[in-house]
Amino acid sequence: MREIFMDLPWWVKWIAVPVIALVVFGGLIASVVGFVIGLLFKVLVFVALVGGLIYVVRKFTTSSTSRSDW
Repeated sequence: MREIFMDLPWWVKWIAVPVIALVVFGGLIASVVGFVIGLLFKVLVFVALVGGLIYVVRKFTTSSTSRSDW
């Protein structure tokens, strides 16, 4: 395999072969990238919701304990 690539011009090795790989596996690459981005988005939404919930619970528990001090 190495001898076959050694005889080819540089543009075939560095341009044509990667372009062919992108055309063949482009859908798979796009699916994986889309899945990863979607997963990161869901993780960020989850973290934001949990953080908001913790903030609200602490706010209400702090205000309810300050009322009982009076």
